[in-house]
Amino acid sequence: MSLPAPYPPLVSGGEGLDRYPAEPTALAARLAELYGVAADQVLPVRGLTHGLELVWRLAAREGQVVQAPEAEPYRGLAALYARPAEGAEVAAVVIRALGSPEAVAEMAERVAPALLVVDEGLVEFADAPSAASVVKDHANLIVLRSLSLAYGLAGARVGAAVAQAQTLARLAGVREPYALPEVSVRLALQALDPSRMIETAERIDGVRRERARVAEALSRLMPLEAGVGPVIIARPSDPVAVIESLRRFGLSADAAGERVRLPVSLKPEVNDRLLVALGAAAPKVRQTRVGQAVRDTKETRIVCAVDLDSAGPVTIHTGVGFFDHMIEQVAAHGGFSIRLSCEGDLHTDPHHTIEDSAIALGQALKQALGERKGIQRYGFVLPMDEANAAVSIDLSGRPYPVFEGTFATPFVGDYRTDLTAHVIRSLAENLGAAIHVTVTGDDDHHKTEAVFKALGRALRQAIRVEGDVVPSTKGVL
Repeated sequence: MSLPAPYPPLVSGGEGLDRYPAEPTALAARLAELYGVAADQVLPVRGLTHGLELVWRLAAREGQVVQAPEAEPYRGLAALYARPAEGAEVAAVVIRALGSPEAVAEMAERVAPALLVVDEGLVEFADAPSAASVVKDHANLIVLRSLSLAYGLAGARVGAAVAQAQTLARLAGVREPYALPEVSVRLALQALDPSRMIETAERIDGVRRERARVAEALSRLMPLEAGVGPVIIARPSDPVAVIESLRRFGLSADAAGERVRLPVSLKPEVNDRLLVALGAAAPKVRQTRVGQAVRDTKETRIVCAVDLDSAGPVTIHTGVGFFDHMIEQVAAHGGFSIRLSCEGDLHTDPHHTIEDSAIALGQALKQALGERKGIQRYGFVLPMDEANAAVSIDLSGRPYPVFEGTFATPFVGDYRTDLTAHVIRSLAENLGAAIHVTVTGDDDHHKTEAVFKALGRALRQAIRVEGDVVPSTKGVL
């Protein structure tokens, strides 16, 4: 079936969903770029588990057997298909990542002509490189990847089989029509956009750091097993009691016999709660002021993350060099972390990139401030040679931008000077703040830089925590 429905769906963002999905060639190309292989060596699948199921289907069609670990999801998949005849040939051997591509290559040679299928669902969290690098040398090797955990798309069900083209053709021969829904493909392409990669890498590193911290604390109480991903495999003396303790703290874990899979969060406060629940740490109040904004429009694709209580990292990539430098000034003088990545229509004009980046920054700051308890609220006059910038800010929750100043030159580098007022307006409206800016001087470079430095200093002063109540007679901001 290829005909469209007689009318579009009554859902937001449903453009084009009245047609059956086409082959996800764009997704395959992006995954190939990410995995460092050729485009014809990637077959998008409906999650890593779907890739495994195709292996079982292939074996069942040929009356052969699949050898896999006695664990889920392999046990469940094996149960779906009739048991092959006694003495049936081995179609495929399924293993979890071995730790090195060289070891995988050696094993692929050993099991040939059977397929060697490597489950790399958690490889992004591991120290070892992917076995995808040796696929080109072994026709019987299939590496299965997933976007579920590293990219936060578990519910979308998107993964990939990486193998030589002729091997993927065998898998495709047992794949059902329209295997990957169009909605899932769109979400995957958004998550894999280059503008998302900096933040994704930081998230993965953050989970790895938290996993190491939590494991160190828990190792004093119970045996742990080596593992990867956002989980810790523990062997407590009483698994049932551990599960119950976590439940009382609003957390969950998976029990498998004597083992318990403990979740590791990106958020330190969640992991602190786990440690408290298991008696590995004393209860404490930990204030975290982090915020994130994702903005996707027809002109821009932006991810912005801030941490008001950390001076780094600061990574700004918008494609407008001078603007990147200005946002770095805001972070440096504000004393907080900003990670901002933008893919925008710079071939048309930098306007959308600059304005939308300011919107995303304002939204991230607003989320990080939360209830705004204990903040100083107000904040700065900053001279730069002959230029003088005064930035007054009130984190009142009520947006009100005022910009007084003019620029004689239209550009400083690749940055349009007239957009400075737009940045202040977009930031004020999305942060929920009154921001008044007055700038004077002769050099437009100095004037622009003075504004952004003063903005950073004003924010530094305003976000500083000096108590535990909302700084307002109304009791709310």
